[in-house]
Amino acid sequence: MTFTVLNAFTRDLLEGRMPGWVEPHFFSSTEELYELAPQAEIAWFDSYELDSTYEATRRAGKLKWLNTLAAGVDPFPLDLLRQRDVTLTNGAGLNAITIAEYAVMGMLVIAKGYREVVRSQERREWLHEAPGKMELFGSKALIVGAGGIGGRIGELLRPWGVEVTGVRRNPAPGVLTMEDWRGRLGDFDWVIVAVPSTPDTEKMMGADEFAAMKPGASVLNFARGAVIDQEALMAALRSGQVGSAFLDVTDPEPLPSDDPLWGFDNVHITSHLSGRSQNTLFARAAERFLENLERYERGEALVSRVDLSLGY
Repeated sequence: MTFTVLNAFTRDLLEGRMPGWVEPHFFSSTEELYELAPQAEIAWFDSYELDSTYEATRRAGKLKWLNTLAAGVDPFPLDLLRQRDVTLTNGAGLNAITIAEYAVMGMLVIAKGYREVVRSQERREWLHEAPGKMELFGSKALIVGAGGIGGRIGELLRPWGVEVTGVRRNPAPGVLTMEDWRGRLGDFDWVIVAVPSTPDTEKMMGADEFAAMKPGASVLNFARGAVIDQEALMAALRSGQVGSAFLDVTDPEPLPSDDPLWGFDNVHITSHLSGRSQNTLFARAAERFLENLERYERGEALVSRVDLSLGY
């Protein structure tokens, strides 16, 4: 029997569906998690107290496979997992549908000036002129990080008539590489960021990148707040070089109430809600976990395995 540690929130989704060789142990508190972690061979430590998830990982000396529904794994002790030869699987792609829908919503909010439409209703004022007249049709979008989430954003945008160009680490037809996308920034009306959070992507959108963008273009960030240099972004917004920003993520989070970013009328801050704007995340994560249990038993490669040296 394989000692497996799982959060109690997965019980209804997994109990009775796991193979007989799995010995499940469900935790419902941090104390129970810490007690069970050292015995785990397979674990899904995700907890509402994030720090306990990472601490349990450090305590799990017998661990062979760790699963998380999070897409970003930068807070995990990746060096320790690599030293222990632990396989880490993440939730890459589980949020792709809802984040992609959020991205389209953000673009429409900007294009149609929808913030002013909402405000007019709050004032009970009938508008006689549309506050936003841009159409998505015929516009051009650059998706920096065209993986699971970015790729899905592109799939949704193309039927709207948006010309989509992706950026990925690995070369592919019609895709820019991480080395040459900066030289094309001036071609696009929308720059959508969906890259993994790694040391290489920290502040990858800074003063030089904003200066290279098409004047008045918009930037949307669904990666991590640290991927964008917020001071440089605010300077570009003040000058008008960047027309608008739709930020699902900020640095830090939560964004302090006195942060000047809140005061920009052309910035939309959505409190990292895009991935949580669904009720199917846990069910999707459970189905993937069950599939990976079968693969684990057969000695096959697991779905969404993280490259611990790259961090995604």
